[in-house]
Amino acid sequence: MYTHHYLIAGRVQGVGFRPYIYRLAIQHGLVGWVQNLAGQVEIKVQGSLAALQTFAETLIPHSPPLARPYIVSCISTPPGAYTDFQIRASGTSTNSGQIHVPPDYFTCEECLTELQDPTARRYHYPFINCTQCGPRYTLIQRLPYDRPNTSMANFPLCPACAKEYHNPQDRRFHAQPLACPECGPQLHFHQLDCHLHETTAALIAGLQALREGKIVAVKGIGGYHLFGLAADAAVVLRLRANKPRPAKPLAVMFPWQGADGLAAVRAQVELSVVEAALLSDPMRPIVLVRKKSTATLCSQIAPGLNEVGILLPYSPLHHLLLAELKQPLIATSANLSGEPVLTDNMEVEQCLNHVAEAYLHHNRPILRPADDAVFKVIDGKPRPWRLGRGEAPLELTLPFNCAQPLLAVGAQQKNTVALAWENRVVVSPHIGDLDSPRSFDLFQQVWSDLQTLYQVQAQALVCDAHPAYANTRWAKRSGLPVTTVFHHYAHASALVGEFNLDGEEPWLVFTWDGVGLGEDGSLWGGEALYGRPGHWQRVATFRPFTSPGGEKASREPWRSALALCWETQQDWPAAPVDTRLLYQAWQQRLNCPLTTAVGRLFDAAAALTGVLHYASFEGQGPMWLEASCTDTTTWIELPLQPRSAHLWQADWSPLLNYLLHPELSVGDKASVFHNTMAHTLLAQTQLLNSLYPISAVGLCGGVFQNRRLTETAMSLLRAAGFTVYLPQRLPVNDAGLSFGQVIECLSFDNWSKVVKS
Repeated sequence: MYTHHYLIAGRVQGVGFRPYIYRLAIQHGLVGWVQNLAGQVEIKVQGSLAALQTFAETLIPHSPPLARPYIVSCISTPPGAYTDFQIRASGTSTNSGQIHVPPDYFTCEECLTELQDPTARRYHYPFINCTQCGPRYTLIQRLPYDRPNTSMANFPLCPACAKEYHNPQDRRFHAQPLACPECGPQLHFHQLDCHLHETTAALIAGLQALREGKIVAVKGIGGYHLFGLAADAAVVLRLRANKPRPAKPLAVMFPWQGADGLAAVRAQVELSVVEAALLSDPMRPIVLVRKKSTATLCSQIAPGLNEVGILLPYSPLHHLLLAELKQPLIATSANLSGEPVLTDNMEVEQCLNHVAEAYLHHNRPILRPADDAVFKVIDGKPRPWRLGRGEAPLELTLPFNCAQPLLAVGAQQKNTVALAWENRVVVSPHIGDLDSPRSFDLFQQVWSDLQTLYQVQAQALVCDAHPAYANTRWAKRSGLPVTTVFHHYAHASALVGEFNLDGEEPWLVFTWDGVGLGEDGSLWGGEALYGRPGHWQRVATFRPFTSPGGEKASREPWRSALALCWETQQDWPAAPVDTRLLYQAWQQRLNCPLTTAVGRLFDAAAALTGVLHYASFEGQGPMWLEASCTDTTTWIELPLQPRSAHLWQADWSPLLNYLLHPELSVGDKASVFHNTMAHTLLAQTQLLNSLYPISAVGLCGGVFQNRRLTETAMSLLRAAGFTVYLPQRLPVNDAGLSFGQVIECLSFDNWSKVVKS
């Protein structure tokens, strides 16, 4: 008899790994045990040398689909007095750095089949799950991943479920969220004076409310959605008016139909192979796709746009609702505008009683919110816009070890936080904009939860250099050592960190976005940075302009349009306001910050072309401008001029006459603007390539969420012989900044710049 002692790390908790090891050991006639540690799995197997060899060859390749294991160590030990193989009670580990927290999973095919089987015990039970599906991140209180450490602790297993839980041959063997109608969570329907606490009755009432055209708040995996009929204009307009959400796109959930589940989707949208695969991916994200001209969805779901965000059902409750209704539903996050998704039954009724007309609750607690992930296919590859349920926490590997655990607190908008220790970094799900007390409360909960779950305590912080950001102020009050990182350096470092963390070769990275504090004290947003993390040099930019009204410009594109006209001594008769007093303030530079932001140039173009003067959500002007584009390839050459010895700027002024031309179509103006910006990026790259050695070109910042601009620029750069990178695992927008702050901070020559706040 021989005995092998394994230590396995990676994603091995919440994925049915211990039951898999049990069955594998029994299959090969081995005795011993398997045990959960805090983030790892320990195995002792004993048997013949041939059986142990077969076990070793099978262990990793045949592991459960959702597992991502790797062998930390395998040593021979003296034989023990084992007579069978057991799953031992979870233990503890001194190596907390090996904890991997699983994301929430979609409902697997076996559970879906059982869900629709009238003879099954869990027929139409909205909380069906097994070791390969169901909630994880949103219900784990702490690790190791055992039922008492989850929000299922208050749901004792009934005898039938307990039998499944302890049966090694059952797919629910040690499935921690295991439940059934007898012992598990229940639905509760509420509408005016109607309260139904029995699951079947509540489900029927919820379906009836939706059929009647009501807006129903439905509790899911990571929070509530507001559901309503997507083809009913009255429902969509009422939702927009009451939320209020005048124009921001609404996501649409389609029923699972056809062999691949996408038959209903294909009837409404144009779907590429990559987009189809992304919709069916285990994380079940929202995917932004182009609408068909024959689509019957209400036009007000995404007004002004030619694409819509769609997703498939991912929870059992979603499947039940969509399968019965047989038509798509609006599935927008149930929250107050700009705030995190709501998770609590009472809170959602208090906060959204002016929007929701009925509620479909359940009594399984959601310990932390997780909004739906959002993706868009650009240049043939999926690109995340928002990290969320099914994808986050997102784990990445560093090529070096942190000197001490580090917490990066991200940006003010589209906030995420990142926890780094040893050679690992974990990026949180989307938190949102930190402008409201509730958003800031969630920010504090998430960074605290990450440290608790991963059993890592941050010893230093890194934040944005902007002193007015709420999270920057919090970091400087924390009492921990703080490093500040400039906004666009973090953007560039996030991109390089994703693709080439340990590279020494210089990159040229374009950081185009709204605004972020630059090293010279002005608001950057149209920069080209040369170098590598920790060593960036600003080498190209755009002609600066002073924007009247400061932060108001992000929601009032006409302000940026006026700024460009005034900078070039031009008039804009179409300005939507009386500008006399504003012009006096602009002349005196009162609340008129200097900026180079390309995002503001897009805002100005949207206003000057008449596409949009007032925006109800961030980026509306640029999004509508992109949707207006025609197929024209015309562009205007912008002059490149030296501003200083090592800084070149592009002058946007030749665009103004074209954008203001009264006889040209809006579509052609929009196209020429996009084409010009892409060709200007190429011209800057070619000029800088003549001055510096460039190993790769990167694109990052929220402007590169624009598919028209980004694909045109990437095509031009490749045709000119450059290698181009766009983020794939991290959002190109500010949601990737927390990761970039980690990379930039750890890439400094030493920790001498970490100063006590």
